[in-house]
Amino acid sequence: MPQESPVDMTRTWEEVPHRLRAGESLPEPWEGLFGPLRQTAAKRIIVGQIGQSLDGRIATLSGHSKYINGAEGLAHLHRLRALVDAVVVGAGTVRADDPQLTVREVVGPNPVRVVIDPRGSLPSTARAFAADGVHRIVISRESACRQRVDGVETIALPDTAGIFAPDAILDALAARGLRRVLIEGGAQTLSRFLTAGCLDRLHVVVAPIILGSGIASLALPTIARMDEAMRVPMHVHRLGDEVLFDCDLSEQPLQRLAEARA
Repeated sequence: MPQESPVDMTRTWEEVPHRLRAGESLPEPWEGLFGPLRQTAAKRIIVGQIGQSLDGRIATLSGHSKYINGAEGLAHLHRLRALVDAVVVGAGTVRADDPQLTVREVVGPNPVRVVIDPRGSLPSTARAFAADGVHRIVISRESACRQRVDGVETIALPDTAGIFAPDAILDALAARGLRRVLIEGGAQTLSRFLTAGCLDRLHVVVAPIILGSGIASLALPTIARMDEAMRVPMHVHRLGDEVLFDCDLSEQPLQRLAEARA
């Protein structure tokens, strides 16, 4: 396992969002944490994020999840939001948590908020749609598209049984200049992007808590043998009493995922 690297959270953060967008190197400890999200002109960067318990749960069976991660894990999530062009969640996460999807725990710009809502069933009062000066997008099937209040943009995509192809979502966002994207949740949404081979990085923040039961952080296609399991390069970072596993999916030939897509 790679050497753990302690993260000094007292180091200045304010310049990091601008420097990353400018393609510049970052002061440590931020280069080790976020340097891999640096973008080239020809490539988009897609990162997924999970906050989970030691036993791989993101919520109790009732759906309660506030908060598995502590202050440092939440700050890491907000730093990711500050570094990306857009943050993506599914309709289930909006119904369960009503997240704001803004940057509040650290200094930095708010990303465009993108909600995948195939049936167009979410209320306009959801906090992700709040008119706060940030661009908001709903991805829905054409038959479910409707004009939302407060200038929320709707993107109509074809779907199969209510599921949109992750590539189609990312292509639509890239066409709008949104090329560094955070897939934040929930478990089903993140799993679909991972299964489709669309993630360059996966950040898994593990909190020192055991739930014993609850909603699993990922739901991937079933495998029969251990040699079919995904094995990816990673770096480990300490976030206070939590641990961040930064998984590099950019170069790994994920054979099982490719077969799942076929």
